[in-house]
Amino acid sequence: MTEFQLDWARTGRTGMSEAVLCDPKSSVQIDAIVAHALELDARLLLTRLGPRKYSRLSGPARAALDYDADTRTAVLGGMPEPRGTGRVAIVCGGTSDLKVAREAGRTLAFEGEVATLISDVGVAGLWRLMERLEDIRSHRVVIAVAGMEGALFSVLAGLVPCAVIAVPTSVGYGMAEGGRTALNAALASCASGLAVVNIDNGFGAAHAALRILARSTSGI
Repeated sequence: MTEFQLDWARTGRTGMSEAVLCDPKSSVQIDAIVAHALELDARLLLTRLGPRKYSRLSGPARAALDYDADTRTAVLGGMPEPRGTGRVAIVCGGTSDLKVAREAGRTLAFEGEVATLISDVGVAGLWRLMERLEDIRSHRVVIAVAGMEGALFSVLAGLVPCAVIAVPTSVGYGMAEGGRTALNAALASCASGLAVVNIDNGFGAAHAALRILARSTSGI
């Protein structure tokens, strides 16, 4: 009897594909999950798969996966043809936030949504954000990724008409408290309608964006 039970019906039920959180799992467990998916010829997204744990996977598992060490994600079954482009913008405050931003982008790509990445437009140099504002406003959903004090979230949500999803990151030191300050700033934002996911949760933000797009295109 296997130790896992994957939710292959999730796509039909929610429109979102099954994904596997690898950080708490052993390499043996991940090997077994990949082998099971290969038997079913199923696509799979693996998240929080660090380079060290990836190196401990079996040769067949590593050969089957499209692995990206920067985002700690792996894709089994390849990326689909894009079904949507230019609908989601991922906006990050600084280059230190790029790992989380790219996790969101790779999650979106796994679902066939190609995002626009706009980086290093934090509020410390507000002119950088203002220069890209019209570009950002042309998208239907914005994923805002920022650490430190998280000021980018309120500024963006007060300037654009589209849905904004805040992703606080653990970037910062001292009172940044590993992302808690940015998280609290997002939750306490005076910009109405700002949605918030957990610290460093680019995956969750991507799925929130996909749900928003699915509802808006369904006419509901």
